[in-house]
Amino acid sequence: METNNYKLKPFPGLLKLILLSIVTLGIYAIVIYSRASESINTVASPHDGKKTMHYCLLVFLIAPITLCIGALVWQHRISNRIGSELTRRGLGYEFSAKTFWLWGVLGAFIIVGPFIYTHRFLKSMNLLVDDYNAKGN
Repeated sequence: METNNYKLKPFPGLLKLILLSIVTLGIYAIVIYSRASESINTVASPHDGKKTMHYCLLVFLIAPITLCIGALVWQHRISNRIGSELTRRGLGYEFSAKTFWLWGVLGAFIIVGPFIYTHRFLKSMNLLVDDYNAKGN
């Protein structure tokens, strides 16, 4: 199997993301989600031929224009893409758009749902990054 020369950086845990996002007034979260959009493109694009929109473009242009509907579509698509890549690599961790809609959206009614979704998102990205760094494409 081919190895890659470029190593992707791991993603932080949920607590670090929350604390640094509070301290930086949300900038840290934007940086992490931007890195996630770049990482999923690096890991999955050679296989699925898709490209996920950069998170900064979404946050600063698309979401305000679409009254945040674009953000929901982006989260749905990236969640499905991450789940597909986890399956393709045989990593055995379940994550999909269903995770986003159940935990990220409906889970907001029990307050902790979005935190559970974000934890699962970060864990999924770390699994993909670790596998990519170890095995390459």
